[in-house]
Amino acid sequence: DARSVVLTDDIFREGWVQWPETIERARKQVLPLLEKGGFVLTQGFIGSTTENYTTTLGREGSDYTAAIFSYCLDAADMTIWKDVPGVLTADPRLFNNVQKLDRLSYKEAIEMTYYGAKVIHPKTIKPLQNKNIPLYVKSFLEPSATGTLITEGLNEVYPPMVAVEKNQALCTISARDFSFVAEHHINVMFALITELRLQVNMMQNTALSFNVCFNDVDDKVDRFAAALEKDFKVNITRNLEMITIRHYDDLTVERLRRGKMVLVEERLPNTLTMVVTDIPQLERK
Repeated sequence: DARSVVLTDDIFREGWVQWPETIERARKQVLPLLEKGGFVLTQGFIGSTTENYTTTLGREGSDYTAAIFSYCLDAADMTIWKDVPGVLTADPRLFNNVQKLDRLSYKEAIEMTYYGAKVIHPKTIKPLQNKNIPLYVKSFLEPSATGTLITEGLNEVYPPMVAVEKNQALCTISARDFSFVAEHHINVMFALITELRLQVNMMQNTALSFNVCFNDVDDKVDRFAAALEKDFKVNITRNLEMITIRHYDDLTVERLRRGKMVLVEERLPNTLTMVVTDIPQLERK
């Protein structure tokens, strides 16, 4: 039972692992079984609190569970099995002509999962990177195929890679007296973001407003806005997409902007992120 090993805090749907206790439990309960020459079959996705209440680790938490056990037990490598041939340059359900990446650095994998690539849980990479444990992403449809190797120290030249995060909410926050959005205003916002455990996907500060983009799940965005409305004007725009292009080029950017209205954009040397909505199409009567 994974719950007897993976100890988390008491946040039910996004449990944070308590690492020292989890390491001790894994080495005490699991390592002796492996040393006898057998194997251990357990569950992913779940953990428990010190009071033995069941918690979960978030979307695709089974990948993360495997990384937790790999870290605790000093694994030689880790393999996760998916319905795709490895890590791809984009989601094949959304795009044609995607490519499989044979090798990927930990850093690149962290960047892509942070921005919404679905093949690996965003938290999976860091425990493996901390102990330099190679990660293989392979297809259970073609178990003998090579898949993708994620490891340290690669200096690869990557093609453009695209991640799309749907169901985004963009909050535009400004002071009611039209004053500048100053540091103490942002401190209030981030204290609330921490309290609600909202994941900030993108943020942008101007003289008079602060834009922040979240996954629009549960009622957290509404609670965030309600807590700020006494002191700030808050506008929420929903049903948006966040498109991120790693190693972008002009052609890829142009194609992904077609038919889209860009509400917020951030451009860094290797990463372009834009929050977009569909442009309404006019039809003749």
